Formats: sequence, C-alpha cells, structure tokens
Amino acid sequence: MQLQQTQLLEETLWQAVLNRDPTFEGKLFYGVRSTGIYCRPICPSRRPNRNQVCFFQSVQDAEIAGFRPCKRCQPQSEIVPITAKAKVLAVCRYIEAQVDYIPTLSELSSQVEMSPSYLQRIFKQIIGVSPFQYADALRSQRLKQRLQLGEEIADVVYDTGYGSSSQLYEKAPKQLGMTPKIYQQAGKTISIVYAIAPCLLGYLLVATTEKGICAVKLGDEADKLEDILNQEFHQAHIMRDDHTHNDWIQAILDLIAGDKTHLDLPLDVRGTAFQKQVWQALQKIPHGETRTYTDIARDIAKPEAVRAVANACGANPTALIVPCHRVLRSDGSLGGYHWGIERKQKLLTQESKFLKDDSNT
Repeated sequence: MQLQQTQLLEETLWQAVLNRDPTFEGKLFYGVRSTGIYCRPICPSRRPNRNQVCFFQSVQDAEIAGFRPCKRCQPQSEIVPITAKAKVLAVCRYIEAQVDYIPTLSELSSQVEMSPSYLQRIFKQIIGVSPFQYADALRSQRLKQRLQLGEEIADVVYDTGYGSSSQLYEKAPKQLGMTPKIYQQAGKTISIVYAIAPCLLGYLLVATTEKGICAVKLGDEADKLEDILNQEFHQAHIMRDDHTHNDWIQAILDLIAGDKTHLDLPLDVRGTAFQKQVWQALQKIPHGETRTYTDIARDIAKPEAVRAVANACGANPTALIVPCHRVLRSDGSLGGYHWGIERKQKLLTQESKFLKDDSNT
C-alpha cells in the first residue's frame, strides 16, 4: 500500500513537471540523473525521460544528492513572496509620482520598510531593471514627450529631473540617439530611405538609415505604412527608393515566403538596455520554434520580468528581423502582435511547415 501511494504521489509530481504547473513553484524540484542537473517544475527545457527523473522538496535536498542547478530556470534563485511583489509595485508607483527628481535607494526602501540591498535585488528580479534604471527610463520618456511638444530645452532639463544641461547632453546619445535639439525637431537632420513591396502578408515596408535598418512594418495598405513612418520621423528627410538595399528587402521577402530561415541584417534601432536584451534573445529563437514570454524572461536571467518582456516585444521596431512573432503566452495562445494576429498565425504556420518538411528529407 505504501509503495502504491508513493507511486501515485510521484505520478502527480511528474504531471506537474509535464504541465509546467506554476502552483508547484517552491514546493517541487526535479533532478535529471543523466545530466546531473535539477530544475523548477516550470523550467522551459525539453522534458527528460521519466525514468531519469527524481523529485526533491527543496534546493538543499537536490544539491545534497549531488545535482547542479539549471542555468535556464535558476532553481536556486529566490522565490519572491507576494508581499515583496506588492512592495515593489508600490515602489514603482512612488517613482512614477516623483516627476522632477529620481528618488534615492534609501528613500525608496524607507517607503516600503525594506533594506536598500534587498529592495535593489528584489526590484531587479521582478521588474528586470534596477530602481534607478526604471526611474531613468521614465525620466527619458518625459523628456521625449516635452521635447516633441516643442518646449524650451532649458525648461525641460530641470522639470524632468535632470540636474543640469550637461547631464542631459551626456546621456542624450544613448537615450535619444541624437542631441536634444535634433530630437526636438523629430530627426530633422536624419536621412531615411524606405521601400515598400507586396508580400504574402500584405505589404512590407523597410526603412533604413546610413547605419542599417531602422524599421520593418507590415500592413494591408502601403499608404498607411508610409503615414506611420512619417509620423514617427515627421521632420526627418524621408525618401522612397525601392532599389536601395534591394538585397536586404529580398532577404526579408524570402523569409516571409518560407524560402529563407535566418536573417543577418544590420540594424539601427534605439531602445532601452532591457529592450535590446530582449530583442537579442528573440533573435536566438530558431526558425520553426516558439518560446513563451516566461521563457524569454528566464533566458535573460530575469524570470520575474515577464510583463516587461511582453512590452519589449510590443515595442520591437523591426518585425521579422527580430522575430517577436515567435513568442507565445504560457498557455500556448498567440497573445498580441503589433501587425495583427492573423499575420502572426500565418508566419508561425509557414515556419512550422518548413520545419516538418526539413525533418522529412
């Protein structure tokens, strides 16, 4: 009877591993004898053979048995309590409310009664960036909004939390991609060449600067794609030329048609350090495969930053080259896609078909 009960319990645990059941987080860890590695039940790694798996109730039990922690799901990292998550969200709201300065870590920790070191660690684990980086990104957004409204740069400097104009100009190349004056003029001195081509997904727009591709867009109407580009860079020097960089455009068209599985094209995109980290992770997803937002969060070693990963996917300026269409929700549903769910489904169907054809050859 005891053996039977043990078998039933292990079958329940095995089903939790197969289903990547999040309700077992912190309560269950499984080891793989053939690799000597132990994982969380939600680990995105390929599932091992059942006869190679053993179960543990804690990290300590797994390591005493001689297993090493998985580098993907990082089972040894701290499981964040619900109360800590609530306090981190409260810190976010507090940072957002301070529009004219960036609060110190000590100030933030006193607001939620946490030690500065613990707040720093837990904030980065959940949000994906440090409190300062979060505040700095908000400051940059406020700066961009005010500059686009045409306000005086001298006024904007202090109202958005920059201590001096020199501090702003020091950060401008990284945060704005140009000087504040040029950004205020919406890229007036930047030259952008774009081309539009019909494809299986409607129309494809590819825009380039002298450094590389700055935008890839998909739509049903060429005119609307042009309008979107012109709104984003409404004072830049924009010119249509369907022959410049024709090889780049053809490579993207070949990917859409299923004749190509990989794109290695130069990019000139701007984003936060976190967004770029997510975009680089997306480019590593093999053709024909998918990942979840949770998988990507773990791949960049920020397992709690799932929502931030989804936002970074939505902000991706270069569709297809950075394949955000290969990211799904944890339940396997498609989730969102800036250029339409139907296009996302078509791309995934095309890529999975290619993978099946390749495996049969």
